[in-house]
Amino acid sequence: MCSAIYCHGNSYRTWLCLFLSLQLLWNYKLNLTTDPKFDSVAVEVCKTTISEIKECAAEELGKGYLVSCLVEHRGNITDYQCNQYITKMTTIIFSDYRLICGFLGKCHDDINALHCGSISTREKDIHSQGEVIACLEKGLIREEEGQPGARHIKDDCKKAIMRVAELSSDDFHLDRYLYLACRDDRERFCENTLAGEGRVYKCLFNHKFEEAMSEKCREALTTRQKLIAQDYKVSYSLAKACKSDLRKFHCNVDTSLPRAREARLSFLLLCLESAVHRGRVVSGECQGEMMDYRRMLMEDFSLSPEIVLNYVGSIEPNCQKALQVLIQEADPGADYRIDRALNEACESVIQTACKHIRSGDPMILSCLMEHLYTEKMVEDCEHRLLELQYFIARDWKLDPILYKKCQGDATRLCHTRGWNDTSDIMPPGAIFSCLYRHAYRSVEQGRRVSFLFSANVLVLTAPQGWIRGKSVYGIALPPHPKSLFSLELPSLSQQDIQIEALLMRACEPVIQTYCHEVADNQIDTGDLMACLVQNKHQKEMNEKCSVGVTHFQLIQIKDFRFSYKFKTACKEDVLKLCPNIKKKVDVVICLSTTVRNDTLQDVKEHRVSVKCRKQLRVEEVEMSEDIRLDPELYESCRPDITKLCQNVAPGNAQIIECLKDKKEKLTPRCHQKVFKLQEVEMVDPELDYQLMRVCKHMIKVSC
Repeated sequence: MCSAIYCHGNSYRTWLCLFLSLQLLWNYKLNLTTDPKFDSVAVEVCKTTISEIKECAAEELGKGYLVSCLVEHRGNITDYQCNQYITKMTTIIFSDYRLICGFLGKCHDDINALHCGSISTREKDIHSQGEVIACLEKGLIREEEGQPGARHIKDDCKKAIMRVAELSSDDFHLDRYLYLACRDDRERFCENTLAGEGRVYKCLFNHKFEEAMSEKCREALTTRQKLIAQDYKVSYSLAKACKSDLRKFHCNVDTSLPRAREARLSFLLLCLESAVHRGRVVSGECQGEMMDYRRMLMEDFSLSPEIVLNYVGSIEPNCQKALQVLIQEADPGADYRIDRALNEACESVIQTACKHIRSGDPMILSCLMEHLYTEKMVEDCEHRLLELQYFIARDWKLDPILYKKCQGDATRLCHTRGWNDTSDIMPPGAIFSCLYRHAYRSVEQGRRVSFLFSANVLVLTAPQGWIRGKSVYGIALPPHPKSLFSLELPSLSQQDIQIEALLMRACEPVIQTYCHEVADNQIDTGDLMACLVQNKHQKEMNEKCSVGVTHFQLIQIKDFRFSYKFKTACKEDVLKLCPNIKKKVDVVICLSTTVRNDTLQDVKEHRVSVKCRKQLRVEEVEMSEDIRLDPELYESCRPDITKLCQNVAPGNAQIIECLKDKKEKLTPRCHQKVFKLQEVEMVDPELDYQLMRVCKHMIKVSC
C-alpha cells in the first residue's frame, strides 16, 4: 500500500495515493475506538476510575462504548494515567464525528436531510468532518429561532448534537469547526491563554466584536454562544462554577418543567439571580461566571431566539415581552457594568457624580438617575439610562434594592409564590402595583408595608413620557408602551411628588421658597403638588417646572382618582352622588351642582361632605387658572384661541382673559361658554383667578 511519504506530483495517481493514505488513517482511528484491545487497555489503565463511574462499568466491551463513556465522564477522572490515556483518545474521537459513539446512527437521516455533507468514509477528509457537526448545530439553531425554511431535527439527534457540544466545552480544540475557523484569531487575541476548562472559548467571546476578529470565527463563536443559551452545560466554566449552587437552590429539579427548559441559560440565570436578590449566598466563582454570561446576552440580542423570532422591524407585543425577558436574564439593574453600552456611555458621569460608590454597586444606577438632568449628565448616558429604566419600570425584581427590602411584604400581601414570582395571572407590574397600594394606605386604613419606598425606588413610577419614543439596544420602542397606569396604580401622578425626581429638580426654587414645609414628607399626601399649583404664577416658577406641574394637572382631569387629595376627600361623595363618572371635570361639575342646589334650597344637611366641599373649592380655583383644565370650555373655544389669542401663553388664566377682552369677536359657541363662566365668577369672585391673583394683597388687607 502506498504511503503519504511517497505521494508527490500532480497526477491523478498521486491524488489517489493521498486519498488512500487518509483512508488508512481513518480506519486506524476507528479501530482505536472499537478494537477490544483498546478497551482492554482502558480497563487496565482506568480500573479504579471505572469502578467509581457506574455508567461505564456497565458498558459492553469491544464496541467503543467503554472509551466513549470514559470520554464523557473525563471531568470526573482523578487518576493521572487514566486521565492521560482518555485525553489522547478524546482528541482522536473528536477529530471526526463518525468516531463519536452513537452519533452517526442518531443523526444519519438529519445529515442527509440538511445536506450537511456525506456520511461516507470515502468522501470527506478529517478537517471537513467538523463542518458536518457545525452544519447540524446551525440547523438546530434555525429551527429554534423559527427561521424560514428551517427543517425539523429528530429529538435523538438534537440530544446528540448538544451532548457533543457539552463534551467539547472544556477544550476548544475539540470543536473542530470552531478550532479551524479561529486558529488565527486565537493567536491574535488569546495567545497567552492556556487551553482547557473553557478558557480559550471565553477569551474569544470577549473579543467577538473586535474589528480584527475574522468573520468566520465570529460566526462560529456566535453559534457556540447560541448553543450555550439552549444548554448552559455547553459552557464548561459556568456548569462547573455553579454546579453546587444550582443544586443548593433547586434550580434544576423542578419536576413541573421540561428538562429542555431547565437546561436553558435563561432559567439558570433567573433562578440564581433570584437567590442573590433574596439575600442567599451564591458562590463568588458562580457569580463571576453569571456576570460574564449576563453581559454576553446584553451585547448580542441574536443570542435570544425569542427576540430573533418576534422582531420584524418594529416592536410587537411578543417582541417586547422577549426583550423584557432578556433584561430579566441579564439583570443589569444589579450591576450596571453588565450593560457595556451603558457602562461606556456613563463612565464620565460615574467618575464625577458617583465616584463615592463602590464599582458594581446597585446604588450607582440610582445615583445616575438622580443626576439625569444635571450638568454632570451627558446625552449618550441619558439615552442609555432611559432605555434601561423602560424595562425596570415594568418589573419590580429588576431593582435589587426594592426586591431585597420588599420580598417579605410581596409574599405576605401580594401572595407571590416561589422564586419566579410572576405568571399570566400575576404579571410583574401587578406586584409593584399591589405593594404601592399597601404603602399608601393610612395607618387607620391598615398600612402593613414594612418598608416605605426610597427615592431610588420611586423613580420606577416616573411618568412614561420621559422614556417614551426611545430605542433599546438598536431596536425602536413603541411610541406608547403600556405603562403602569394600566394596572390602576392609585393616584400615581400626584400622590407622592417625590417619585418624579426630574420635576423636583426643576421646581426646586419654588419648593425652597414656598413649599419647603411640605417637601420633606416621606409619603406626601398631595400637599406639595397643591403648593406648586398655587404658586405657578410666582417669579421663581421656571418653564420646566410650570410644564411639569401642568402635565400632572392634565393627567388628573382624565380620571379624578389620579388626584390624591381630591380622591381622598371626595371618594365616598363621588360613589354616592356621581357614580360611573371618571373624568375629573365632570365629577367636579356634578359635585359643584349638588352643592349649589343644596345651598339654594337651604337644606339642613348638605349631601356633599364638609371635607369634600373644601377640596372642591380648591379644584374649581385650579381649573380657572388654565383653560386646558376645563376641556369643555377649551374645545368650544379652540378655533377662537387659534385666531384671536395665538400668541398668548396658557397658564395664569391669560387665555381666558384674552377671550373675555375679545368677547365681541368670539364664535357663538365660545361666546356662550365664556358668558357662562363670567356669570359664575360674578356669583363667586374667588373663581376669577386673575382677579384673585392681581388683587391678592388688597383683598388680604381690606377684605
